[in-house]
Amino acid sequence: MKVKSRILSRYEKTFRIGLMITFLLVFILSVIHIAFGKVFISPQDILRALTNVHVEEHHRQIIWELRLPRTLIALAAGAMLGLAGAILQSITRNPLAEPGLLGVSAGSVLFIVVWITFAEGVREISSYIPLVAWVGGIGTVLLVNALSLGKGKDISRLALIGILVGSVLQSCTSLILLRHTEAVGSILLWMIGSLNGRVWVHWDMLWPWAVCIIPLGLMSAGAANAMQLGHAAATSLGVHVNWMRWILLIIAAMLTAVAVAAVGAVGFIGLIGPHIARKWVGQDARRLFPFSAMVTGVLLLGADVVAQAASFELKIFGLNSQVSLPVGAITAFMGAPFFLYLIRQKSRVK
Repeated sequence: MKVKSRILSRYEKTFRIGLMITFLLVFILSVIHIAFGKVFISPQDILRALTNVHVEEHHRQIIWELRLPRTLIALAAGAMLGLAGAILQSITRNPLAEPGLLGVSAGSVLFIVVWITFAEGVREISSYIPLVAWVGGIGTVLLVNALSLGKGKDISRLALIGILVGSVLQSCTSLILLRHTEAVGSILLWMIGSLNGRVWVHWDMLWPWAVCIIPLGLMSAGAANAMQLGHAAATSLGVHVNWMRWILLIIAAMLTAVAVAAVGAVGFIGLIGPHIARKWVGQDARRLFPFSAMVTGVLLLGADVVAQAASFELKIFGLNSQVSLPVGAITAFMGAPFFLYLIRQKSRVK
């Protein structure tokens, strides 16, 4: 008991320290994210623009109309993907789980692409996009969960079927891409994930959903703790395991779908953030869930800083154009070796 209490005390301490470090990183990265771009803006000018005191008009427009909403969207979407990843890792008891595992990202992207491509008069920036993504994400979860209940309650079966369904849905998106080449630019950005061009309209589309769904995810921490104990132990604590698994999966799907509606299918970020958070604050979902959200928001913001710094010149019709990398390319570059590292660590434990 003394050893257990010491471990809990240590994690509570590291949780408080981690929160302070994360808030500091949010501040530093936000300043860097707003400052750097095609036009560099000093921290002093950023402060003047935010307070609207003795500021140059073009600096004020760049910060308020372009960079500030992009920063807020990166933090909010990253937090939602991180929280979704933490929920999925808790209920599957698998550190390799992430929002793309159950095909939620692929389902949300497919429905968005179908909506944009085939619905007449529909724009990419629409208040209906999160709802369309939500329908695609929830539908995918329901399909995967229904198929996984065919034989027993093995959670690994859920993950395997999720990967298979996700692959089929990605293939469907690719077919639409081949049939409608005029929309190749926007469809590719949805598939890869990008913060390019994200402005206040996208933020207005994102924040009402985030305010409603993130608290639901945080409040599910107690149920997730029970689920981590296993089916028999959770049942003995009075938890209806099947119903609770459905509820947690739907919450994770909602978080993922809304984030995808804002930034596209940013890969691996929902895997890396929760894993770092777990190493720092332990398995208790009451600490893990909020810390995963914060860490993943910081990671996505940092990845977008790198994406903007890694911009390159592209020659189009004889003219040189500066092009920023999509943030999904950076997270994939980070996530692939991290995923291999986790697989290797898991094989060593076995």
